[in-house]
Amino acid sequence: MKFEDLKDMYSEIQLVEGAGAYKTVSQLLQDAKERHRLDFLRDKPDGDHEQSWRAFKGKNFEKLIQHIITESIEALGMKVINGNQLERSKNLSLELSRVKRNLAIDYGTFGLHLPDVDIVVYKPKDSQVIAVISSKVTLRERIAQTGYWKLKLLESETTEHIKVYFITPDEDGTLTDTYLPKKGRAIVEIDLDGTYVLTKADLEESNKVKLFEHFIQDFKKLIEEN
Repeated sequence: MKFEDLKDMYSEIQLVEGAGAYKTVSQLLQDAKERHRLDFLRDKPDGDHEQSWRAFKGKNFEKLIQHIITESIEALGMKVINGNQLERSKNLSLELSRVKRNLAIDYGTFGLHLPDVDIVVYKPKDSQVIAVISSKVTLRERIAQTGYWKLKLLESETTEHIKVYFITPDEDGTLTDTYLPKKGRAIVEIDLDGTYVLTKADLEESNKVKLFEHFIQDFKKLIEEN
């Protein structure tokens, strides 16, 4: 199974669910897991499927989110690039080299380093970074680290304006369980600029935690403010 298969599965759901397709992402991943298992066991009958699936799920969930949001963001005149591509590519265009420099955090004698983010949104006109996005299946995977990068970006006039967002189906219920809020909820409410949840579960929304359907509208307001 490849990412293209996952993308095709999501497209089929969109035909039925329309704008609400995002709420089915967790079920989509469950269905994809079975297809992935069959492919995996055909090639490696004695292999560890769970380990292989976890790697596939994490990497391709990030790609799926980028696929879902890119068209809408580009319609606002922005561009989207994968954070790993920006980090690892050695032959970046002049435009992307400037994006990389505009996002880098200065660690003094230890050099300039990019924050660990999945998606970078920037203005093609001047390569100014508008926002970065981390996309994980659960908050526990990287929420504290994402909060750390927000604080580091705030330390410099070059990067202090960059918004830091988190997109997740919240499969461990950190955000949907509001009784005695968990550490993850505290971090997204205090340290991040916004967290958007792909879920059918009841979600107590706030200014910082919302259903995913609000993401593009909020992003449009951000662009207008800039």
